[in-house]
Amino acid sequence: MKMDQQKTPVYSRLKEHWETNPVSGHVPGHKYGRVLPDKGQAYFRDILKIDATEISGLDDLHDPEEMIKEGQELVADLYGSDASFFLVNGSTVGNLAMILAACSRGGRVLVQRNCHKSILNGLELAGAEPVFLSCGYDSGMDVSTSIALDELDEALKTIQDVQAVILTNPNYYGLSIELKAIIERVHEEGIPVLVDEAHGAHFVLGGAFPVSALELGADAVVHSAHKTLPAMTMGSFLHIKGNLVREERIAYYLRMLQSSSPSYPIMASLDLARYYLAALSKEDVAAIVEETAEIRRELDKLDGLSVVVPKSKSIAVDPLKVVMRSTRGWSGFELQKVLEKEGVFSELADAWNVLIVLPLAVMDLKHDMIERIERALQKNVGNESSRKEIGYGSVPLFPMKISRLAIHLDKQQKLPSMECKLEEAVGKVAAESIIPYPPGIPVLLKGERVTEEVVRYLGQLMRLGARFQGNDRIKSNYISIYKEVKE
Repeated sequence: MKMDQQKTPVYSRLKEHWETNPVSGHVPGHKYGRVLPDKGQAYFRDILKIDATEISGLDDLHDPEEMIKEGQELVADLYGSDASFFLVNGSTVGNLAMILAACSRGGRVLVQRNCHKSILNGLELAGAEPVFLSCGYDSGMDVSTSIALDELDEALKTIQDVQAVILTNPNYYGLSIELKAIIERVHEEGIPVLVDEAHGAHFVLGGAFPVSALELGADAVVHSAHKTLPAMTMGSFLHIKGNLVREERIAYYLRMLQSSSPSYPIMASLDLARYYLAALSKEDVAAIVEETAEIRRELDKLDGLSVVVPKSKSIAVDPLKVVMRSTRGWSGFELQKVLEKEGVFSELADAWNVLIVLPLAVMDLKHDMIERIERALQKNVGNESSRKEIGYGSVPLFPMKISRLAIHLDKQQKLPSMECKLEEAVGKVAAESIIPYPPGIPVLLKGERVTEEVVRYLGQLMRLGARFQGNDRIKSNYISIYKEVKE
């Protein structure tokens, strides 16, 4: 029996609590926004009315029995999962929890190479050994895509003690492959499929949107609700289905990894985001899809700009993601800066592209955005000084075969490291991961051998103005390597 998706138990209960005019003898210290400097009143006062804590009647995320329990059950009902969890620490904590729940020290895990850094962090915490599956490359957009069934089949036949297969689908650019055959093949071995579907929280709508891995039988799926749904930053979902990943293990690790003082505004926003998604009619969805199509058409007409799509017809494209590039020779980073001067802020840029994420709504955004982009392009006509040639090596050259780290994660902790000039690091083993951010996908992994292709690509990224997370040395052309390699 379907649940009433018009209910918002978390938000409604918090609102009711505030309306009783409560006297706070508990944390947080802002006392429902009553203790707040004047400077923050205009923006914070109202939201802090529902920033409560685990007092009587407001439930407990780590042992939900009332409104939070019902809120999570409504999410599971909408998405068709066996159980769903609110995440207040982003999809990162969902990735960590599902990996720790399914993997253990000494086991092997098949991992899509263009995964998010949180996947690698989870494997390091679990003590599992990653075996990387190569990802395809789409020449229409110059981005990495996903794994191939034949390589997965080879890995399942040749790699022993595989505890899980971890996929990333869709990629950051909204490109999604058909996962049904892949999931079925993994399940033939009795192995769970864990999917980082951070950018697909809205796929449950169906129609023109790609099919969710959860619908296709994946065992654990993580959604960043805040990426495309109207949820606050860090608001995410973790879903499980079937019996290959145990619900109690997921709950155990979420209690360990998530804050013991979870944000009630984030949970309320997750409740409202689920409500918003469930309330969209087929007509609403059709109108949204048509709006995104029109935006694409209008952008593609602009002088100096081209909207790009995948060359492969087998790849599904999320209508909310628009990938565009300059036809004037600018890199994606340069185009991004040009747009920002007119107040248009994109999700990310790479050597070629700029990614725009459109809203899951029909709203008065289209004309203003297109006009600003057109104005930005017109103001920079003939701007030769910022042009840079983009040539071979402009995309991450991940190994095009099944690969492993040169040094196991456990052994890395015992090895000394040293700084090395980037061009002198070829053949050596990296002692740090090099991560352009966004999207947060490591070009070079800690424990991976440095290749000439990677050095060339990193050098080009730096010249084009890429931003790296957690590594200041790379800006000075240095990286950290291990002093010795023990095979």
